[in-house]
Amino acid sequence: MTQTPSELIDRLLDAALMHVPFDGWSEVTFKAAARDADIDMVMARAMCPRGAVDLALAYHARGDAAMVERLHSDDLPDRFRDKVTAGIRFRIEAVTDKEAVRRGTTLFALPMHAADGAKAIWGTADKIWTALGDTSDDVNWYTKRATLSGVYSATVLYWLGDDSTDNQATWAFLDRRIDDVMQIEKFKAQVRDNKVLSKLFTGPNWILDQIKAPSAMSNSDLPGTWSSPRD
Repeated sequence: MTQTPSELIDRLLDAALMHVPFDGWSEVTFKAAARDADIDMVMARAMCPRGAVDLALAYHARGDAAMVERLHSDDLPDRFRDKVTAGIRFRIEAVTDKEAVRRGTTLFALPMHAADGAKAIWGTADKIWTALGDTSDDVNWYTKRATLSGVYSATVLYWLGDDSTDNQATWAFLDRRIDDVMQIEKFKAQVRDNKVLSKLFTGPNWILDQIKAPSAMSNSDLPGTWSSPRD
């Protein structure tokens, strides 16, 4: 039976995960995965032109999909900050192989793959905000995702070295990072409510108000757009 490209990549990925702990996300792993999955190397290369790098990104995307499914199906806490916390926790709990993540962190720390890693992390943050119903269409669209990307990255790095029972130390670390973010949001609210500070930031805020989220764009794959000042 003919398989779709996504099904072939899933086969390659499942086979690769047996080799990643030993050889990392490498060409050795990619070739072994194609052999074990009984997929012709030409076909495997067509599905993953960059070899194991594409498989590592596919593994990350698989975890994102599992996280989104939980965000849509599980009963979430009432407080919004706790919902965001749950999103990051769900993403980490979606990991099926800790060593695969450790090896992936090493891979995407390399200069030639750093952009791919940053894009994957940004995508995770975007999926969390989208699943939680974020409707921002201005600069907040970017700041929310940038902030959450930092929290997620820091938490993953902490989790990789965590040997506590049931990752309790990691969840405590995550709570502290979310509290830090809430302090930033509290400060922003105080600035808006303060007459002196709000006037002081009138200029910068006006500039930031011209930045729009990608959803406001048409026929473009750029990360944002600039609105011309109205007459």
